[in-house]
Amino acid sequence: MSVQPSLIGELEEAIKNGSSEKRVETLRRVTDLFLNDADRLNETQIDLFDDVLCHLIKRIETKALVELSGHLAPVDNSPIEVIRQLARNDQIAVAGPVLTKSARLTTGDLVEIAGTKSQQHLLAISGRSALEEAVTDVLIDRGDREVTHRLARNAGARFSDTGFTTLVHNAETDESLAEKLGLRIDIPLRLLRDLLLKATDAVRARLLALAPSETKDEVQRVLAKISNEVTREATAVRDYTKAQQGILQMKKEGRLDEAALLEFADRRLYEQIVAAISMLSSASVDLIAALMKAARSSGLLVPCKAAGLKWPTVAAILRARFSHHNISEADLAQAKDDYLRLSQASAQRVLRFWQVHTKSRPVERAVQELDKFAALGGGPPPIGRTG
Repeated sequence: MSVQPSLIGELEEAIKNGSSEKRVETLRRVTDLFLNDADRLNETQIDLFDDVLCHLIKRIETKALVELSGHLAPVDNSPIEVIRQLARNDQIAVAGPVLTKSARLTTGDLVEIAGTKSQQHLLAISGRSALEEAVTDVLIDRGDREVTHRLARNAGARFSDTGFTTLVHNAETDESLAEKLGLRIDIPLRLLRDLLLKATDAVRARLLALAPSETKDEVQRVLAKISNEVTREATAVRDYTKAQQGILQMKKEGRLDEAALLEFADRRLYEQIVAAISMLSSASVDLIAALMKAARSSGLLVPCKAAGLKWPTVAAILRARFSHHNISEADLAQAKDDYLRLSQASAQRVLRFWQVHTKSRPVERAVQELDKFAALGGGPPPIGRTG
C-alpha cells in the first residue's frame, strides 16, 4: 500500500499553512493509517511513513507527541527516524514510552541517550526488557539510586564485570540494593561472596529466605564460610606492638591527627586504627581493642568522642570494625544520633571510669559487663548523658 495522494496534499497544506489543530489531526490520520497496516508494510513503505511523520512532528505540540510515542512504542516495525527523534525528546512524557518499549532503538542509540539525557530518561531505559552491557555500564556510571535499583531487579539487564563490581560496592551501604543483587542468578560467585561478606545479618537472612533455587545452595555455603570467618576474626589474637610503635613515631613527627586516623579506617588497617584511637583518647590499647570487638558499637563512641573526632571519621571506624559484615544504615543512624548527643566532657569522664574499672578484672570481661549495663540503661551509660 502507499500513503493516499489526498493525504499527501493535506500533509503539505497542514505543514505550510495549517493551524496547530489541523497538524495534529493530520498526524493522527497518518498514524492511524500506519498502525492499521503495520504488520503488512515493507521497509520501503515504512520509510515513506517515516519521512511523512518526521516532517509533521517538527511543529507538533507536546501533547500530540506523547500520544504518538505511546502508539508507536510497542510496534516492532515503527518508523525508525521518528522513534529516534521521540527517544531524544527532552520531555520524558514523550521519550519515556519509546525508551522503555521500542525495539527500533539500537544499543548505540541507548548508549548515546543514557550518556546525555536526564535521570528520568535513564530510568525509562533501565526498565527495558533487555539491556546490553554497554548500556548498563553507562546507566550505572550516570544513574542515581532509583536507576540502579531498577536495573538490579531487571532480569533482562546484562552487566559487565565492571558494572557488577560497582553495584556490589554500592550495595555495601544500601541494604535494599544488596538484596536485589543477591537474588540475581547471573551474579558472579566471587561477587556474590563479596556481597554477602559486607551485608548485614538481616540482609543475609532475607537473601537466604528469598534466594531462587539456582543460587540458594551457594548462598548457604558462602554464609556458612563467612560465619566461620567472623568467629575466627572476633576471637583472633592481634599483636599491636608494631602499630603502636608506628603511631608513636607519627605523634613525635606531628603527623598523628584525625585525617591520618580516617585514612586508616578507609583502608581498614585494623591494628593502626586501634593504636591511633588509643593514642588520641589516652586510653589503653587493650581497652580500645576490646571495644572494637564488642557486640555493640556504642562503647567505641566514648573514646572517639573523648578524642574529639568528627562524625565522618567515627562512621568510617564503625564500618571498619569487622571485615566480614557491615553495620546497618539504621544502626549507623542511631550511632550518629547518640554520638552527637554525647558531650566530650562526659565521654572523657566515662572513659576514665572505664580505665579504672578494667584494672580490677580482664578487659574483655569488663567491657562485656559495661556493654550490658549500657543496653539496660544502668551503670555510667556512655550514651545520652551530657552532664
